[in-house]
Amino acid sequence: MSLLDYIDQDRLPKHIAIIMDGNGRWATNKGFERGEGHKEGVRAISRVVEAASKASVQYLTLYAFSTENWNRPAEEVNGLMDLMVYAISEETEKLKKNGVKITCIGDMARLPEYARTALTECIRQTEKGTRITLNIALSYSSKWELTEATKRITEDVVNGVLSKDDISEETISMYLTTRGIPDPDLLIRTGGEQRISNFLLWQCAYAEFFFTEVYWPDFGEKDLYEAIIDFQGRERRFGKISEQIEFNNVESKPDKEQ
Repeated sequence: MSLLDYIDQDRLPKHIAIIMDGNGRWATNKGFERGEGHKEGVRAISRVVEAASKASVQYLTLYAFSTENWNRPAEEVNGLMDLMVYAISEETEKLKKNGVKITCIGDMARLPEYARTALTECIRQTEKGTRITLNIALSYSSKWELTEATKRITEDVVNGVLSKDDISEETISMYLTTRGIPDPDLLIRTGGEQRISNFLLWQCAYAEFFFTEVYWPDFGEKDLYEAIIDFQGRERRFGKISEQIEFNNVESKPDKEQ
């Protein structure tokens, strides 16, 4: 039996977010240049998207490049941009065929024009995908996102579009880059680090966290399914107590005698 057979289809995480960490360390440990780790990381993306789709996960958000990553050596940043464009051009037709819809969150204005153009075209060509939405966080950080949302909310209050009394948690969510996407149920971080590194801070308020020592280039179907099975073994209370959760679960089950 595959690990997929052990996954409860009634308790699937609708949205999984992944911090893809460990490309550079994977390469260093093998005596390669860091760029080789990023190339292997792209192959891991393909494996994981396919595995998530097989498991009927609806949304997959991957933290590909943070706003802080712009501070890395220019050679590495340029190599990452080139690799991204190459991967997009190679994978677009496969993504379309497999029903993958590409979306993107982040400060796209900072991307080189050639990278932005390639990404925009991929988004356009895959917009009708219905099997899974692959949301790429690129030139993204949560503090940047919340700052930009605050600016837009303030502008709308000043212009009379909103009043301060209209502002609620739901309002703030509508001004975020993830508008229209459900909050992650499960956040996975590879590479052994145990922090979320400025990623989806608002959206992950009630996400379950799963940290693994596996470097991203080695992460695959088995690792993803193990994380999902671990997630399904947890009790998600959302501020309530266990007895309330148990009672609600019983109440929600259909009466077989009716």
